[in-house]
Amino acid sequence: MKNKIILFGALLALTFSSCEKLLFDADPADDPVSNFDALWKEVDEGYSFFAYKNINWDSVYSVYRPRVNANTKTLELFNVMSDMLYTLQDGHVNLETGFNRSRNWEWYLAHPDNFDANLLERSYLKGEQWYTGPLIHTIIDTIGYLRYGSFAQRFSESQLDLVIARFSSLKGVVIDVRSNGGGFGSMADLLASRFADRERTAYTFVVKNGPGRNDFSDPVEVKIKPEGERRFTKPVIILTNRRSYSATTFFVAQMSALPHVRIMGDWTGGGAGTPVGTELPNGWTVRYSSTQTFLPDGFNIEGGIPPDIRIDMNEADRQQGKDTILERALAELR
Repeated sequence: MKNKIILFGALLALTFSSCEKLLFDADPADDPVSNFDALWKEVDEGYSFFAYKNINWDSVYSVYRPRVNANTKTLELFNVMSDMLYTLQDGHVNLETGFNRSRNWEWYLAHPDNFDANLLERSYLKGEQWYTGPLIHTIIDTIGYLRYGSFAQRFSESQLDLVIARFSSLKGVVIDVRSNGGGFGSMADLLASRFADRERTAYTFVVKNGPGRNDFSDPVEVKIKPEGERRFTKPVIILTNRRSYSATTFFVAQMSALPHVRIMGDWTGGGAGTPVGTELPNGWTVRYSSTQTFLPDGFNIEGGIPPDIRIDMNEADRQQGKDTILERALAELR
């Protein structure tokens, strides 16, 4: 829509009032039915996971379209559209307005949390942790512990080098990305690069590039490769849970390509479809997944990446001030 608006402005600069009616008539109609149809069509032509999720989008249309007519009120229209998008079961699918934003968080709500920030601080950090930008780190016996709570919080190369230098003489490192909901892919790439032993294929992705539901680009290969002056290539364990989403899943995909790295905890939440967005005729915006991502063995990671060692937090351990998953990681590295 923004491109359409820019083009429209350029055309106005070159024409006069005789053309204005033609240009305005060409704009999409702004009424409940037209907005619903625009949303359905946009997702129909751009969404990447219909086949993977076994979703019949035509059937979805037949269920929700009859609920909209010329007299549908604004809030009711939002609710119908949101319900339709909810069928995609995708945390990267949102309808955003000035008054509300639709969302689907089923990718973690039906699973154990497997993370307790208060327990971590009370029993393991104990006030001795360093805060290097968003990177929280400490040393537990002979093991380094690095907590990164959100890839939306940027850190610099020099900050990361400081952390790696602090860990350089240790036996192993735990990287805790539980409940990291994602953020900047560039931060995932930078963090992973400091643990790479050599260049390796991490994953491939395809882009939805046409209106047909099977219109995808050729696969693009993404590699993890060592960068920076300081790197850590001794044993590493990554802690994950179902709230480890989006950029965190991409980070785990990169790290899982390394032979000295193991994943522990629960599956990540997935969210491996890169989101794109557009504007509807009424000004609301829709965001949806436009790519698919695969591990080197062909495994689609939209639904998450399984751990090498599957383990949940134990309530009895919690009552004793122990994080079951972190304790297992420390024991493995020792």
